[in-house]
Amino acid sequence: MTIYFYKVDDPYGCFSNFSPHWVQLQEQVWSTTEHYYQAQKFVGTQYEFLYSAIQQAKSPEEAAALGRDPKHQVRLDWQQVKRQVMREAVLTKFLTHRDIQAVLLSTQDEFIVEDSPRDDYWGCGANRMGQNQLGKILMSVRQEIRLLHCKAHQQ
Repeated sequence: MTIYFYKVDDPYGCFSNFSPHWVQLQEQVWSTTEHYYQAQKFVGTQYEFLYSAIQQAKSPEEAAALGRDPKHQVRLDWQQVKRQVMREAVLTKFLTHRDIQAVLLSTQDEFIVEDSPRDDYWGCGANRMGQNQLGKILMSVRQEIRLLHCKAHQQ
């Protein structure tokens, strides 16, 4: 059975980057992984002032809107680093919050898909043929956490 997620209020909504689970990365606390991800787009650019504006955004929707504004050019290496930035945020989120870590581990070996009708990079897109990069990251994080648990039990 494939596990689809998208909206925060849906089953498995904790998989969304908009879920209300803070992360601490780069010695700063971020309200959501979406806040962190969007802010990283502007590190080292002329729009670096957006970094703190995004961090202080009142909602993940507001953070996303700031980060997606086409008037602001993202860092030149963004296409090369964005997947790693996302993976770091997602891994930190699930290592920090044991309740949602348990939800992720409960999916066992099921395929996980971000059922986004608009995003065919992070999600499956309208035609469900997208790259599903967020789903792939979640499955990778699930495996990494399993390995961490195995190592902890062996000690």
